Amino acid sequence: MNAEPKYKDVKFFLIFIAFASAFNYYLSYENIRLNGYLALTYTLDTLQGWAAWWAMRSIVIYLDRTMPYEQNLIKRITVQFLVTTFVGMLIITALTEICAFIIKGRSATLSFYTFDLFIVFIWFMVMNGIYIGMHFYHQWNASETSRHEDKKLKATGFYVKQGKQDLQLPFEEILGFYSEEGFTYVQTTSERTFLSDRSMDKVEQLIPAELFFRLNRKYILHRNAVIGFKRVGDGKLEINTRAAGNIPDWIPVSRLRAVPFKRWFQLEEN
Repeated sequence: MNAEPKYKDVKFFLIFIAFASAFNYYLSYENIRLNGYLALTYTLDTLQGWAAWWAMRSIVIYLDRTMPYEQNLIKRITVQFLVTTFVGMLIITALTEICAFIIKGRSATLSFYTFDLFIVFIWFMVMNGIYIGMHFYHQWNASETSRHEDKKLKATGFYVKQGKQDLQLPFEEILGFYSEEGFTYVQTTSERTFLSDRSMDKVEQLIPAELFFRLNRKYILHRNAVIGFKRVGDGKLEINTRAAGNIPDWIPVSRLRAVPFKRWFQLEEN
């Protein structure tokens, strides 16, 4: 699974980390002087933050592929917090030490380890919380979008793609659906055939049950496509259809599906 598209986060975190760097200065120093040294140190701190965040983001996306939240929520959150925080703080520590030796010729001050890293740890907790929130918001939004699309689909018709076009087929123009070599096709009353990007199981969920019936694993037919049926022994049926395209004249129905079919077919007479 490619997890990255759900995180529309780059612009947000570039601004967020720049703000966090400024806020850290506010917490760390009582008297802040606006000069070249402040601009230099602020720029370096922000660049370090961006580097650590990018590593964190890469880890989160990797975990989305290898350890999805749905498999084990507690384990995933725990591993994400521990690994991203450790790697992020390690990057910031290493870059801070390098900058200290380059600028001052000595190691970072003790306060960096006793105070600054503690603040960095808190920021990583906050960022992890944001990423977890983004994930569940994405899940909720995708669920709502799918629900609205399904509701719209059931109310209007079935959507198919033909080249670059999206077409809506009214249910009255659909004879049925059939599966062939793993693909799902839509057969219309005008003997046109369309390829659907949905499985037969998904199609069955999206179409009105009062109009369509799943005869077997291969065929779903509209009520108007069914002429009648005959009993063939052992409770099984054969359905006589208005054949078109790859929909044959007769389609077998198992004993388990026979009773539900007869109830569906005779609904208008009951």
